[in-house]
Amino acid sequence: MPLKKYSKISSIICVLVIIIAVFMNLKWIGKIIYPLYYEEYIKKYSYKYDIDPILVASIIKVESKYYKQAKSHRGAKGLMQISSITGRWAAEEIGILDYNEDYLYDPEINIMIGCWYLNKLHKQFNNDIRLVLTAYNGGSGNVEKWLKNPMYSSDGKKLDHIPFTETKEYVEKVLKTYKIYRFLYKNIL
Repeated sequence: MPLKKYSKISSIICVLVIIIAVFMNLKWIGKIIYPLYYEEYIKKYSYKYDIDPILVASIIKVESKYYKQAKSHRGAKGLMQISSITGRWAAEEIGILDYNEDYLYDPEINIMIGCWYLNKLHKQFNNDIRLVLTAYNGGSGNVEKWLKNPMYSSDGKKLDHIPFTETKEYVEKVLKTYKIYRFLYKNIL
């Protein structure tokens, strides 16, 4: 084999090895920045309530950064930032005995309620992930009103504009995080 041809093949192999090494390191680095904890509960309750586990992991990352004691300025609690009213409603529906709000700091209960609630929103909004995330953050009643308002929805089925800046940014952040988690964990979840 001529030296030039050998050198070219060697260069191509070297570039491929570098690309593979960079790809592997990106995943490793990505998993540090975008960790996955409570995998057992995420799988258990996302499957039970027919929710994409990668979406659940993404919501937890955005809502609490996996800090189980997280509490928002509005009083939402735990990993998935469940409000008091949603927690009580879910506890009644699911049958959690002797429920109190401190249960929302328990990772298993918080993820169970979060998945249950996401299932309700998926049914309410025909599995439209954008509407589900908008309702999760901004309230399902608000989403229903916005869908009926031509200022926010031209067809009554999709939102052209989310009037709450925080909610709009939240939806985009979860969708971005979802893409990253799908890249990092699609074979795990």
